[in-house]
Amino acid sequence: MVRPANFGFNDQTAESNAFQTNDPSNTKKEIKEMAREEFDNFVAKLRSNGINVIVGEDSEEPKKPDAVFPNNWITSHTNGLIITYPMFAPARRREIDDRFIHQIGEEFEIMGRIHLETFEKKDLFLEGTGSMIFDRIHQIAYACLSPRTDEKLFDKFCNVVSAKPVAFKSVDGNGQPIYHTNVMMAMGDTFVVICLDTIRDKADLKKLKKNFKKTKKEIIDISLDQMLSFAGNMLQVENEEGKTFLVMSEQAYQSLRPEQITQIEKHTNILYSPIPTIETYGGGSARCMMAEIFLEKN
Repeated sequence: MVRPANFGFNDQTAESNAFQTNDPSNTKKEIKEMAREEFDNFVAKLRSNGINVIVGEDSEEPKKPDAVFPNNWITSHTNGLIITYPMFAPARRREIDDRFIHQIGEEFEIMGRIHLETFEKKDLFLEGTGSMIFDRIHQIAYACLSPRTDEKLFDKFCNVVSAKPVAFKSVDGNGQPIYHTNVMMAMGDTFVVICLDTIRDKADLKKLKKNFKKTKKEIIDISLDQMLSFAGNMLQVENEEGKTFLVMSEQAYQSLRPEQITQIEKHTNILYSPIPTIETYGGGSARCMMAEIFLEKN
């Protein structure tokens, strides 16, 4: 997780991210301070539940308003690989920082790195686990296609990590492509949280349901309104004792119906934290703030 130095509204990402709002009621300084407080409280809550969190400190310069969302530029894999990604907004490309990779390497074994960010020169984009949702147990990668998620590059990634690609189209209530898969879908070991109403193509819907059935994932269907409250932006993590948690924001939790909470709690524990400033101005939520580590410890 990256503690933000200059969090704020990013004009370059707003065009394709319908979740962002530039609320004028707070100053830039207030927004920055509130985001850091939310971040610190979130990290403290994770750690108090035995979850190992490596915190990287964002640099003051160059200014990176979305640095709090590292999952878009880096993933790690059980074969020891680190992969870095091409990002749509030029302002976000500054977020790729070797300091953080070295910081991970102090605790975990890195066997190699693949630089997909070179595809930015060809205007091809794939924004990490924003663009892709992994079912690591069954080696499947899911992606809803958008200006930030190129299908050919997605296929190339899947070849690299030996995953089965499942691409589909997903739109919001206004018919606008969902900018990231991880706002409409979250994958657990034995369940999937997904907004099925965003998938208008019957063939895509059938394909997804077939994969979920084959991999024995219980479908927890969320509404469009719940998705706008970031109920799709969740991540299942494991603490040092092997206990699992579905991590989400307080807003996402409060949007869930009692029966959905019951469904989730059959599979895992729920952990949530308030991050309203980060959600409002950044257009991302809890899942976007966490880049998981699947490397072996040194």
